[in-house]
Amino acid sequence: MKKLIFGCGYLGSRVADAWLAKGEQVLAVTRSSARAKELAGRGIQPIVGDITKSLDLSDANGVNTVLFAVGLDRSSGKKIRDVYVDGLRNALDRLPDSVTRFIYISSTGVYAQTDGEWVDEDSPCKPQREGGRACLAAEELLRSHAIRGRSIILRLAGIYGSGRLPKLQDVIAGKPIDSPANGYLNLIHADDAVSAVLSAEQLTDPPERLLVSDGRPVLRGEFYDELARLSQARVPRFVTSQDSPTTRPRASTDKRISNKRMRERLGITLKYPSYREGLSALVTPS
Repeated sequence: MKKLIFGCGYLGSRVADAWLAKGEQVLAVTRSSARAKELAGRGIQPIVGDITKSLDLSDANGVNTVLFAVGLDRSSGKKIRDVYVDGLRNALDRLPDSVTRFIYISSTGVYAQTDGEWVDEDSPCKPQREGGRACLAAEELLRSHAIRGRSIILRLAGIYGSGRLPKLQDVIAGKPIDSPANGYLNLIHADDAVSAVLSAEQLTDPPERLLVSDGRPVLRGEFYDELARLSQARVPRFVTSQDSPTTRPRASTDKRISNKRMRERLGITLKYPSYREGLSALVTPS
């Protein structure tokens, strides 16, 4: 079968590897000629193009599954809404009729609950940050498109894994963490996120959206204490400067993401059911 990826980055490249391992043909859209060569070297057929502009997807004829996992390249100078919303519109306008499943990677950033309450797929969305607003606008665009019955929105919690452990070097170096210690982190290991994508692809009657999380929210202080313990570093200090560009948005939201519906609909068993299993597999003493 033939697969197409928009956004072959941290998650997309791992899904591509999983498809390749199953003998699937994988295509990926990229703006960069250098990145195109890298993808080709991995067995992925590159399509060079900018999703914020007109795209030539003639090579994608016959594609049955599309993964849209686009992130913002801040060095591109583009606005996040142009990439997330207009980029999605350009992709949808040029999809071949052969597509039977469109998987859109969104974010739990569409929620803005502040009191630590549990959030599920039916909870109200009132995003406060630009990224969350762009994701929600893209979701609304997808729901209004003719492909909606063949699509599924996966709202991912914070994804972590090999090469992606935020603030690990700060913890090892003993630097203070510029975030509140008592806010909840909602996480999903990259391997489990890939499993969720592959399972969503196989659904015969997909729900409109699913939350993808390990379902084990952890207080930020506990997470970084464990990271420090595994790294044999000092217990981290937390600072919460109200003028910090990172503290403000993190202090303004506090929620716990439920994965009940994900487990029911996708039927997957998480390889890393909480941050403890995930961190212990990733971190070696410094």
